[in-house]
Amino acid sequence: MADYEKVDDETLQSLKDVANKLRIHSIRATCASGSGHPTSCCSAAEIMSVLFFHTMRYKAQDPRNASNDRFVMSKGHAAPILYAAWAEAGFVEESRLLDFRKVDCELEGHPTPKAEFVDVATGSLGQGLGAACGMAYTGKYFDKSSYRVYCLLGDGECSEGAVWEAMAFASYYNLDNLVAILDVNRLGQSGATPLQHDTETYQKRCQAFGWNTSIVDGHDVEELCRALWQAEQTKGLPTAIIARTFKGKGLAGIENEDNWHGKPIPDDCAESLLSELQGLIGSSKPLCPKLPIEDMVSVDLSPISLPSLPAYKLGDKVATRRAYGFALVKLGDACQRVVALDGDTKNSTFSEIFRKFHPERYIECFIAEQNMVSVAVGCATRDRCVPFVSTFGAFLSRAYDQLRMAAISQSNINLVGSHCGVSVGEDGPSQMALEDLAMFRAIPTCTIFYPCDAVSTERAVELAANTKGICFIRTTRPDTTVIYPAEEKFEVGCAKVVQQSENDKVTVIGAGVTLHEALAAAEELAIEGVNIRVIDPFTIKPLDNATIVSSAQATGGRIIVVEDHYKEGGLGEAVCSILTKECGIVVKTLAITTVPRSGKPQELLDLYGISAKAIVRAVKDVIAT
Repeated sequence: MADYEKVDDETLQSLKDVANKLRIHSIRATCASGSGHPTSCCSAAEIMSVLFFHTMRYKAQDPRNASNDRFVMSKGHAAPILYAAWAEAGFVEESRLLDFRKVDCELEGHPTPKAEFVDVATGSLGQGLGAACGMAYTGKYFDKSSYRVYCLLGDGECSEGAVWEAMAFASYYNLDNLVAILDVNRLGQSGATPLQHDTETYQKRCQAFGWNTSIVDGHDVEELCRALWQAEQTKGLPTAIIARTFKGKGLAGIENEDNWHGKPIPDDCAESLLSELQGLIGSSKPLCPKLPIEDMVSVDLSPISLPSLPAYKLGDKVATRRAYGFALVKLGDACQRVVALDGDTKNSTFSEIFRKFHPERYIECFIAEQNMVSVAVGCATRDRCVPFVSTFGAFLSRAYDQLRMAAISQSNINLVGSHCGVSVGEDGPSQMALEDLAMFRAIPTCTIFYPCDAVSTERAVELAANTKGICFIRTTRPDTTVIYPAEEKFEVGCAKVVQQSENDKVTVIGAGVTLHEALAAAEELAIEGVNIRVIDPFTIKPLDNATIVSSAQATGGRIIVVEDHYKEGGLGEAVCSILTKECGIVVKTLAITTVPRSGKPQELLDLYGISAKAIVRAVKDVIAT
């Protein structure tokens, strides 16, 4: 390791001055808004000063430059000091800080990408480090670039298990371009944190997870400069800097006192405190951020197309989960930005096929679904990657908060959930995704694909790669018959009427496994002289309103929805939601209404009333009423 060159006294004083300027900006911003977390900002002032004006390399007027170092404010409630840092760097107008939290201002209560210098939204604690891992992994293994990633965490959020999932991930993948700074200010929202100022225990925990770790006085700019320099010299390990700080540092009568979290400084004492801080500023030496090393290759953002038509033939039997694996390989052949992540289920989701052909673009995240989603969000930042995340659909519920925050982050990530519904069979209810459609329907930026065969699965993967926001592809365990020719065109929000006649009595809407049950029911009913119209929605969100309404009208206003999902929040409710203004249409839903049990797939479809037999009965009942 090279010898450390001590920072000159004038620069150290300027860093101290910047720290106090950041405190002043944070107090003024929170006073102007009448809300916010100034004491949480004050504990991090020296950390932010040294990071932004001594250590990090970035273009202040081009915050999303691909070569810039990355910064993630995991303790998102300290947003004002992040905004203050960018004001001191010259990107944000100082007067704009006083619009903090106003409805027409991008400087929101917690950071979101509405501000150009924010890559990922934070504020739901414990998620920032996982996203930083995704950025660091991308920088080291995909971009092979010089940029580094810094993440500031609060000590309170270190009670979140997601933090330690990220810690394990970073050390396993030797992310030596990643630095986590723990702002150990002792106080949480409603009382002291579990370890308070026991920095040695924090250090032992980080070391146990395989991190290079040091303890510093978080208000000593020279110690911070040295620790961050040493982090840059460390190879093969991520670095955690445990910074002992005080909440409300520099504010007389408030520093290290409880019951100040999330409260602006009262007007009757704010001016005196600001005056005291202003009096500590003495240096006139300006500090400018270091410029980045520009070694990034530009990425091709043109639409991604599959290089060939699906190779499946009509009548082939292929599980959609397997078709997903082959489709992803083809997509990876077409575009170097496509990457795959899995949580130790690759031999069930069939992402292992992608791993076989593109091992350099596959990330094994192990059984840590929360971190896996956060890593994907980090990978997707600045359009460096097009991530596809796969696991059992049921296990994505663990990461729902990460998915919710991904939407706030305006992230473009794709989730693929396999083993959906009771058609999973003998593995039983713990493995069956039965809430997933409800979960993803509630995410505002989400598009939901539910392919029924291998051809539509391949097209769903292609469309998802080109669709902004979060995409969820629901795949299933059993083999299903290929019903679409390779040349079939698919679009988001366009359903397929797979069977119809001029005298259809009922419209039946099925998806995935239940579409095939509906087709089997149609065949049986046709023998008895009863014709039904069968619709494959292809996307559950958005639905093809026009096709569903026109089909309902053509079949006497009678619709049956059959789904391998709980009734609440599923396809049936989605269909009902688009028919609220339509008169004379009655919807009957066949869905799972109780916690299921183990059994053979067909037995379970029969038992829970979503098989061809149940559809036949329901059609006859609807016609008879």
